[in-house]
Amino acid sequence: MSQTQPGVTAIIPARWRSNRFTGKPLALIAGKPMIQHVVERAQQVPLLTRVIVATDDERIAKAVSAFGGTAVMTRPDHVSGTDRLAEAVELLGLAETEVVVNIQGDQPLFPAEVVEQVARPLLDDLSLPMATLIYKITRPEEIADPNHVKTVFDRQGNALYFSRSPIPFQRNPEDGTPIYYKHLGFYAYRKDFLLSFVALPEGEWERFEKLEQLRALEYGYRIKVVLTEHDSLEVDTPQDALRAEAELLKVAVHSS
Repeated sequence: MSQTQPGVTAIIPARWRSNRFTGKPLALIAGKPMIQHVVERAQQVPLLTRVIVATDDERIAKAVSAFGGTAVMTRPDHVSGTDRLAEAVELLGLAETEVVVNIQGDQPLFPAEVVEQVARPLLDDLSLPMATLIYKITRPEEIADPNHVKTVFDRQGNALYFSRSPIPFQRNPEDGTPIYYKHLGFYAYRKDFLLSFVALPEGEWERFEKLEQLRALEYGYRIKVVLTEHDSLEVDTPQDALRAEAELLKVAVHSS
């Protein structure tokens, strides 16, 4: 392995427009914009050399600057957060071997240790292009919910497939109940792979499932899945923001 370990940069894509919650990054949660909660949690991770918000909107950029964060402006026409991430790494001029962690801007409660968990495989194996997190499903209603993406993986911890459907399918109930794992939206990429990935044509299975990580698998790239004990609340609607606020206030009460 190289004597010099790659640096690790966290980039948080944050766009203004959203089908269900326009202006979501600036939604106030316990008195702070949601994006501030995400940045401050990322800044608690010792592994990270920098934390950057990649946005398409001046209002978000100004809010990030106001609380002391760093933002880069990206084009408004990106199809996905990964495309925005790729533009940001080029604007930042990161080294080809830099590990880039994609932290979703709508997860204001993520435990800081999950960033270390998703990045560590790329630091330990310099041939690995990409890693992501999975969590053992404990709420039965999530198994059939297409908004909770399920995954299966091989014995070396490499993803075999991701689906919005329950996988594996249970054919014979007498065989027992399968363990289901859901995908959490934290990714780590090597910079050179990230740029190659966004240049690939859309994959066939990606087109049907609307899951861009399937593009990597279809083109033969390895995705390491890391089992974490930490679930993470995603804010997709104003109701989710209220739930997140209640959780934050609960933690504040317990720690006071």
